[in-house]
Amino acid sequence: MDSDIRRILYVSDLDGTLLRNDGTLSETSRRRLCELLEAGVNFTVASARTWSEIVPLLKGVPLRLPVIAVNGAFLSDFATGRALQVKAIEKNLAEAVYEEIRRTGLAPFICGYDGHSDKLYYQDLLNEQMRWFHGVLMEHSRARLCRVEPLEKVLSLQVVSFAVMGEDRLVERLARYLEEQYGPRLECFHFQNPYSNGHWWLTIHDAAACKSKAVAELARMYGFAMDNVVVFGDHINDIQMFRTAGRAVAVANAHESLKLYADEIIASNEEDAVVDYISRTLSLIP
Repeated sequence: MDSDIRRILYVSDLDGTLLRNDGTLSETSRRRLCELLEAGVNFTVASARTWSEIVPLLKGVPLRLPVIAVNGAFLSDFATGRALQVKAIEKNLAEAVYEEIRRTGLAPFICGYDGHSDKLYYQDLLNEQMRWFHGVLMEHSRARLCRVEPLEKVLSLQVVSFAVMGEDRLVERLARYLEEQYGPRLECFHFQNPYSNGHWWLTIHDAAACKSKAVAELARMYGFAMDNVVVFGDHINDIQMFRTAGRAVAVANAHESLKLYADEIIASNEEDAVVDYISRTLSLIP
């Protein structure tokens, strides 16, 4: 690890890592992040969330670097949301995935990109899980949420991801089918929503859309060596990022499978562990 602060890149996951269990950034972390950025620390975030969801969570934090959104599908300018890089699902594959989702009896939220901005599209809120997610998004004034009928119209855009939620039995069946049919071409994560117990989700992206590749591209764009990239995470969608970064740091509440790839385990997301770690390591740099 380089001893020059200007050559180190810190990238943190949001939910369960930088954010507390209630999905908010503590005022302590907010204040100290501002201080670290003012001191010249290179810091950004990598999240499964869209840019429009990330921005209100980090209100007042003057990020200079692009943020990694939708699990690596987007590299976006933090201030404007302008997409610097987009990894969409190939059109025929997106159509096949959509048909399988519908055949399973589920309905997706689709993240689509029209060449200018990304929006989250939906048609019908079929179940409690979808209604919960819709309600959360409606609380954010910057959320780019659009109802479209029929939803198939969105397939004419660049489809960046599908988010499917519902009864675990159905979601798991869909996840298993997509893995069997399209494994090497898709990046899928099947998990229980940490903010709503019993709500099971499946996120579906192109195989090129993963946090590890987005981190590597960000490092290349700004001249950081991968050996000087420090990443923080808590869940299975952070595994590839942990495998490729120079140093991987898991919070104490992280999924056990992720901890296997960590170089270090710190305190929990409830204890401002990420900003504590950065402050502590920088104090050791001459």
